[in-house]
Amino acid sequence: MFICICNAITEGHVRSAIAEGASSLPDLQAQLGVATCCGCCAETVAEYLPGGRYADHATSEYGLGGGGVLAGAAANDAHVSTVERVELVEVVARRA
Repeated sequence: MFICICNAITEGHVRSAIAEGASSLPDLQAQLGVATCCGCCAETVAEYLPGGRYADHATSEYGLGGGGVLAGAAANDAHVSTVERVELVEVVARRA
């Protein structure tokens, strides 16, 4: 899923940057350029940071239990094949 439309930043980009050590919005702005144009995504991006609504969900979703590198792909990431997209969408649909 795209988080920052202005800079084409996906949820996967944000999770990876956090896994690599970004721990604040300024860190993510410097690393990814997220929330540097219109700013509409700043609140959503903050939810992926430690203590945010999606912080624990992202690590448990990929079975990392709070450690390791987040490597889950989003269905709209450019490198994801069509078959992988279908599988990712099916997983999300089953969880909903």
